[in-house]
Amino acid sequence: MGFITTFIYQPFFNLLVAYYDGLSRIPGQHADMGVAVILLTITIRILMLPLTISATRTQKERRDIEENINRTRDEYRNNPILQKEEIRKTFKKNRRVIISEAINFTIQMAIFFILYRIFTTGLGGADMHLLYSFMPDIAVPHNALVFLGKYDLTHPNLTLNFIQSITIFIVEAVNLIDSPFPTTRNEFVRYTLILPLASFFIFLFLPAGKKLFVITTLWFSILYTTLRILMRLYRKFLTRLDTLGVNPVPAGADSAPSTAPKPENGVKPSHLG
Repeated sequence: MGFITTFIYQPFFNLLVAYYDGLSRIPGQHADMGVAVILLTITIRILMLPLTISATRTQKERRDIEENINRTRDEYRNNPILQKEEIRKTFKKNRRVIISEAINFTIQMAIFFILYRIFTTGLGGADMHLLYSFMPDIAVPHNALVFLGKYDLTHPNLTLNFIQSITIFIVEAVNLIDSPFPTTRNEFVRYTLILPLASFFIFLFLPAGKKLFVITTLWFSILYTTLRILMRLYRKFLTRLDTLGVNPVPAGADSAPSTAPKPENGVKPSHLG
């Protein structure tokens, strides 16, 4: 626990308090811990962007692994020993994808516990001794642990919980649109209806600060996926233009400059025939 506190929890705790202190120094503005949480969330998501891009690139491989495992379970359902051996071979064959997923899951769980500690005990004063020596003398009063002046970040909040479930619905809808695989009816019901409803009850009693982190993370995901969709549509548009024989020409250029040698005195060079 000392290792986790020193090398994982403490840096993020200091960064959150530093964001709050920076906001308090803006003239004419009152520091808002919720805004500091949003800034911390964006920072974490940017740091995790390489993992997000990697997960996107291995989407088809993960789908193939899942289908292979399901097929193996059906084929060897009467032989559990051979079934387990075939599934083990599938994992071994796709070790890189499995390791990547495990790392991603571990980081997500670490962030979950970091934020849970921050909003249950950390900002209440129990962890202020973990501030680095170079940090300014920062006082975070208990009444400052609110977002927009009304959402207490250390206690559950029904409004933010509802917003979180709606955002999960939007995320899953966008992901289904972005998915290269056809969506079945069961997948649509599971991801756009059951998942948001289940998350509403799962996160019901978590601190509102954690929910604000999740909401910001989800909107970051929506923005990332939307940009991917737009880039894919743009590439398809360029491919369509190329198929039709229409090549976009930069403004001010009627045609590409010719690299062929110019004839001298009206005589065509011999190598051109």
